[in-house]
Amino acid sequence: MSHTSPLRHPDTRDPAVMSRRAWWLLGLNLLVPGSAQLLAGDRRLGRFAVGATFVLWAIVAAAVALFVLWRPAALTIATNVVVLWIAQLGLLFYAVLWLITTVNTFALARLVSTRPGSRGPIALFVALSLVLGTGTAGYAAYLTGVGRDALGAVFADGGIVEPIDGRYTILLLGGDAGDDRIGLRPDSMTLMSIDAASGAVTMIGIPRNLYRAPFREGSPLWQAWPNGFDCGDDCLLAYLYPWAEEHPELYPDAEAAGSTAALEAMKDAVAGVTGIAVQYTVLIDMAGFAALIDALGGVVVTVEEPVSRGINGGTVHGVIPAGEQRMNGETALWYARSRYNLTDFDRMRHQRDIQEAMLRQLDPATVLTRFEAIAQASSGLARTDIPQSMLGLFTDLAASSRAYPIERLELVPPQVDNQYPDFALIHELVLDAVAPPPTPRPTPQP
Repeated sequence: MSHTSPLRHPDTRDPAVMSRRAWWLLGLNLLVPGSAQLLAGDRRLGRFAVGATFVLWAIVAAAVALFVLWRPAALTIATNVVVLWIAQLGLLFYAVLWLITTVNTFALARLVSTRPGSRGPIALFVALSLVLGTGTAGYAAYLTGVGRDALGAVFADGGIVEPIDGRYTILLLGGDAGDDRIGLRPDSMTLMSIDAASGAVTMIGIPRNLYRAPFREGSPLWQAWPNGFDCGDDCLLAYLYPWAEEHPELYPDAEAAGSTAALEAMKDAVAGVTGIAVQYTVLIDMAGFAALIDALGGVVVTVEEPVSRGINGGTVHGVIPAGEQRMNGETALWYARSRYNLTDFDRMRHQRDIQEAMLRQLDPATVLTRFEAIAQASSGLARTDIPQSMLGLFTDLAASSRAYPIERLELVPPQVDNQYPDFALIHELVLDAVAPPPTPRPTPQP
């Protein structure tokens, strides 16, 4: 008695059998590409495709397990440019493989032998399978390439760096290089001190118009400015950046480390001002900053008092009202930079409001749903000497930081006199701000 398989050797004269067979083959191909070929077609192609599918599943399972068990390592691997190249090639390979198996399965289904009423739904299912399989894998490969290019454009080379006294420090500089300016001057300065164990963040606002910034012995600026950056109104802290740009010989190794003489000078100055070492800098273009806000879908900020869209002596273009506001990039930039009836210290507070809002709202869901826009905006937004090898660790700390309130210290009057600063007092204020153990946010009760 001979045994026949209804999948490999069907009765092509029975439309009902052929329709059921078509649905089975196409459904199996969608779940496990290559399985239809093992049952009804080229077994060699089937074995190859099924094997490739199992390898993909194993990689995904291993990645999920690593993320759950050792998140920093998983994030470090996921932000490695070489790994992203391999991942992109793998996704492209799988997209092509899924295309081949789907088209081949459609041929094996023998549409002309199925019921007339089933042919349209079967063809539609094939189209949807191509979108879900080949389309999804192809788009994932594209996004992987976008992310890889953004990482390469923004971040530097280098290895893992240990925290100093249990904390990482990153200096955020908002670059202001308008048409009416000669060169670039940092319009916003924020030192972020991050607890290496918990991820808790302290943001220290430093006035751009601070006088007499000191330098520690050993700094290349010590010999040039032994009494601090002190030459009157031409030596505000922000003016050190263009001065250092004209003296690259002070930091001959800066370029090789992914930095510049100007950024290194700002590190040394802020270290002297605050009393704590600065490990990394991030220079953010204030105009490109608006593009990142838009890529995030806007930011929600609580405005304490109405803020005019204008500058001192200029035209007012409207008002940002008090209360909780969702700001697009243009509005957020006005809020952070408006000078109308405001002091530099008011602007500092507004800038910290925007930065804190971005830190709070840059969650995994936002990154995933707006990844392409965020990556493209970031590519032209920032320059940093943070190495790519540190991204996994910092991403993990950023996720952990959401459990804690962001502490803020503004080095402004009346506590700090920006014209005649008491740097010993500033050092005490900074140590007090970063030394207390962080207190987790209370867990909301259901």
